[in-house]
Amino acid sequence: MKDVLGKTKKSNQRPKGKEEEPVFVPDKPLATQEGRIYITANPILPSLYPPLLLLSPLLLLPLLCLSSSPPSAFTSSAKITLSSTMPATDNQGSFLNRISIRRNQVVSMDGSHEQELEELDLFQKHVADRFSDLFPQPPQQPSPDSSAEAPAPDALLSISWLRKLLDAFLCCEAEFKAVLIMGRDPAQFSKPPLDRLIPDLLDRSVKALDICNAITHGVELVRNWQKLAQIAVFALQQQPIGEGQVRRAKKALNTMLTSMTLDDKESGHGKSTERTWSFGRRGGAAAAAAAVNKDRTAGGHFRALSLSFAKSWSAKQQIQAMSSNLVAPRVGEPTGLALPVYIMSTVLVFVMWALVAAVPCQERTGLATHFPVPRQSGWAQAVLGLQEKIGEEWKKKEKKGTAGVLDEMQRMEKAALWLVEFAEAFQFPMESSKADEVAAQVAELADVCRRMEEGLVPLQLQVREVFHRIVRSRAEVLDVLDQVGKLSSPVPY
Repeated sequence: MKDVLGKTKKSNQRPKGKEEEPVFVPDKPLATQEGRIYITANPILPSLYPPLLLLSPLLLLPLLCLSSSPPSAFTSSAKITLSSTMPATDNQGSFLNRISIRRNQVVSMDGSHEQELEELDLFQKHVADRFSDLFPQPPQQPSPDSSAEAPAPDALLSISWLRKLLDAFLCCEAEFKAVLIMGRDPAQFSKPPLDRLIPDLLDRSVKALDICNAITHGVELVRNWQKLAQIAVFALQQQPIGEGQVRRAKKALNTMLTSMTLDDKESGHGKSTERTWSFGRRGGAAAAAAAVNKDRTAGGHFRALSLSFAKSWSAKQQIQAMSSNLVAPRVGEPTGLALPVYIMSTVLVFVMWALVAAVPCQERTGLATHFPVPRQSGWAQAVLGLQEKIGEEWKKKEKKGTAGVLDEMQRMEKAALWLVEFAEAFQFPMESSKADEVAAQVAELADVCRRMEEGLVPLQLQVREVFHRIVRSRAEVLDVLDQVGKLSSPVPY
């Protein structure tokens, strides 16, 4: 074929029956439409180009980059250039934005998971520290430079120790609520194992409320014993001690000891409490009734939690029910929020168990001396140590038949028994050596009464605070469960 100049022009038509291999010329366009792709030669890629041309330009870019060789191995590398005539589309931007958003989501999820693990570690550490501080410390030796005596450490199961125990519980409960509820997805509560652990925790909370009521009633009973002991102290502090003072002290102490040694089931109903209010009052039955009404009015806000328990109610059975399904998360499985729920359940059971052991409660005979706690956990070491010490004290109590393991009650009972024995063999005039022994026992009983006077009312207030804290926390968890139920329920159309 000849053009207008008369020169022969080569035909682009292929000979029939002959298939020509595609030839890729450097810097030549592969397509004639707008928006062209220029590809430089690469010794590795020629066999990959035809199938790659069928792909989207955006997908072609990462694939060619993966297949290209490093500059040190080859003298030329793949070079892809988008022509300036190719307009940018919205699909490209949305694709890249999706990649960026997904990457940010992954980073956010990793950060929240790390924060959750950090919160769980801190919660376990704080539980271990708070209960380690409850171990009885050895008495400190006074330094020669300081003239003031070092304060005596709190004895195990004393009133001051119980107040520290309740403080530790309130701190653990506040931190647990922050870990469980604040910033969490409510949908987690409907997934295993939280769908089983949360209802168990709520059930333990109800039983703990009953125990708080029983403890408040028991503290009120101890306050009445303290009043009887104060009568004996006041009588025996008179000088010289005569037969009238001795009879008065003996009657008060016998009434107190009889009430203390009653069966826990009977002492929980408060019959002896009402009987001892009128002792030592002047003016007959009318004055005694008026005094009882006055005392009830003055202490009405303390008796608000004191209930009349049914005869079948048992503090021992309440503790057994609370600890029956207390199972630690299995080793190796993803625990998540199941671990703090288990830790808080264990703390709740331990605190209620210690209160029942220390303070007189209805039907606590045969109280278990231990409940399952994982020994391999770091936070549980302090709880196990305290459990063993309290269990030993409880075994001694049941073996000796004493009133309880509260430190002040043991001291009061010991001094009262000695003074009753002295009163039965009293002869006037009293010898000077015997007077010194009596004075020492009276001073011991007076010190116990002073400690009870200072500590029982604050302890009662703390038990009340624990009661209301459990009620509020339980209501907050129920609100979250209610939200989960609303989210999972189908929307009516």
